[in-house]
Amino acid sequence: MEASNRAAVICRAIRRAILEQALAPGDKLPEDTLGERFGVSRTIARHALGQLASEGLVELRRNRIAVVATPSFDEARDEFDIRRELERLVVRALCGRLTVAQLQELRAHLADEEKAHGGPAANSIRLATEFHVKLAEMTGKPTLTRYVREIAYRSSLSLATFGRPHSSECAISEHRSVIEALAAGDGDAAASLMAHHLDQVADRAFLKVAPARGDLMEVLAPYAEVDHAASGHQPPKPRLRSKANAQSSG
Repeated sequence: MEASNRAAVICRAIRRAILEQALAPGDKLPEDTLGERFGVSRTIARHALGQLASEGLVELRRNRIAVVATPSFDEARDEFDIRRELERLVVRALCGRLTVAQLQELRAHLADEEKAHGGPAANSIRLATEFHVKLAEMTGKPTLTRYVREIAYRSSLSLATFGRPHSSECAISEHRSVIEALAAGDGDAAASLMAHHLDQVADRAFLKVAPARGDLMEVLAPYAEVDHAASGHQPPKPRLRSKANAQSSG
């Protein structure tokens, strides 16, 4: 696998771990630990961290120390304001242009959200975010899609920092309303509903203190296995650590 592809594997894994709140703001991301977890060199791990830093998901500090970014409260609110306007553009671009197949895809995704309701919160959070990214992808506008994807993941950090428990039932109802407005070809209603939905997400979420996370090797294990299974590259088994070492590494 080329170095750029291996770096992309690390980026995908860390993004998803952030999305599912397995990684929290302030968690350390040592190059050597990432290299071991994904079976790559520290240089490749450093490249992946640089990419994530450019997306605002990682902070690079002195002495090559990288941590999951910690948004301030003002940054978190600003992100939702920006996200609201971006996603109003998304639904306006889609209104009257969605195919029957695309509407079926959105409704199938909504059904997955309904099935996940009542289960692990991480699944509901991931599916809710993927709904917004899916809408952006359907516009066929690469720049808009990239901005929506990046700010959606960045919003996950804000919710992990300040948010109360995710309300999947409310999100599902609001997603359904957006889909129906799009199906009816009502761009004004779709834009208004999307703005209201994101305002409600922000209002429901803020504020709480995030729980402590465990050892980085353990946190990233399932994400590394998923990506390596897809690529055919098997990661090395994690080292056995003493209890004292495990506690000191957090």
